[in-house]
Amino acid sequence: MASPKTVIEVAGREVAVSNPQKVYFPRTGHTKLDLVRYYLAVADGALRGVAGRPMALKRFVNGAEEEPFFQKRAPASRPSWIETAELRFPSGRSADEVVLRDAAGLAWVVNLGCIDLNPHPVLAADLDHPDELRVDLDPVPGVPWPQILSVALVARSVLSDFGLTGWAKTSGSRGMHVYARIVPSASFTDVRRAAVAVAREIERRVPDLATSKWWKEERHGVFVDYNQNAKDRTVASAYSVRPLPDARVSTPLTWDEVPDADPAAFTIDTVPARFAQIGDPWAGIDDAAGSLDALLAQADRDEAAGLPDAPWPPHYEKQEGEAARVQPSKRRAAGGPASASRSRAGSGPAGESGAGAAGGPAGRRKPAKPLIEIARAKTKAEAMAGLDRWKARHQEVWPLLEPADVLVDSMRGRSSTWTRIRVNLEHVPEGQRPAQEPLEVDYDPWAGFSGERPPRQADQ
Repeated sequence: MASPKTVIEVAGREVAVSNPQKVYFPRTGHTKLDLVRYYLAVADGALRGVAGRPMALKRFVNGAEEEPFFQKRAPASRPSWIETAELRFPSGRSADEVVLRDAAGLAWVVNLGCIDLNPHPVLAADLDHPDELRVDLDPVPGVPWPQILSVALVARSVLSDFGLTGWAKTSGSRGMHVYARIVPSASFTDVRRAAVAVAREIERRVPDLATSKWWKEERHGVFVDYNQNAKDRTVASAYSVRPLPDARVSTPLTWDEVPDADPAAFTIDTVPARFAQIGDPWAGIDDAAGSLDALLAQADRDEAAGLPDAPWPPHYEKQEGEAARVQPSKRRAAGGPASASRSRAGSGPAGESGAGAAGGPAGRRKPAKPLIEIARAKTKAEAMAGLDRWKARHQEVWPLLEPADVLVDSMRGRSSTWTRIRVNLEHVPEGQRPAQEPLEVDYDPWAGFSGERPPRQADQ
């Protein structure tokens, strides 16, 4: 039975918290009301990351261990003091998104089931010009934490060398984020160009530690995800609790803390006391806005040297100057684009294909990487269970794989994500490589949907 709602007073407003004792983190026992109280304890820091910014609502209405759904449009039934801003997306659609201003707004979105906060890098007063450049450091599986910290320090140096001040935080998941406030004068396209320049410069400085390669099968070390700066992309903001079993927090750090930082030390239980004791390490971020001119000049030099625009996210239209948006394992040996024709083996609802599928009339493709597809599932847990079944059938193959050979992708569906798992067999001797088999889980996120589907999702 649902517990009765609780009404709390915050920032001079009354906010109702429905079912306050609902457990959101089963492993730790933290409830919805615990989550509300956490955000109120760190409200000054959390608002520094989200106040005045439109944000997508990522709602975990059944807690952190269940799949969320995404809601871009602000709920029609909302308090009069919750503001909105109309965003237009690459698809041509628009939505009035929530804009928070105070701690009451934090409590209100948490009551909707928002565990983490996902604002856009723009202020509602100027939706066309970002005021943040976000360096997202995303390690491939198996990369040790000290390597991620080393790359974060390199990112700081790169930003500094190009006239920007970097601000570090744990992602609350596997990586690190380094933000830089920028003067809001550049377009989203130019901010992304600057982010590509940052990623390539980090890679040049530490090629063994970091990569700017977009395709997962080409990555190593720490991927510098420049596409988090594309329009309509959001990142969990500072002081966001993440939907992990231990309720970790994406926590701002001083640069002196970074070399020895332990992400497991920052949780819903520990961060409020830290905040009360030392304050917010990002307190000065709004006073440190810099210019992108130097980074855009570096982007010009990279392009003049023959580097094409890096691949965009799959649901964006092909951009002028962008390299071919075809993953390496699907390119023909001659270097041409893969045929649009696909066989059903490993093929999905959006026309994707697994490794080993036949090509079009020109014949069979020669993949750059021997990829096979294992599962497409509504939830990550179902996909991982499918991987366990595949692993049990191929016990002689599993020990030969490296951590980065298992590619777990979160894919966009209608209103929520779904999970795809592929395996790269390049470290398995050719004679021992399993063939593509029927998928362990074959979920179609578009089944029964009669509306317009989004553009084909390229494999990342």
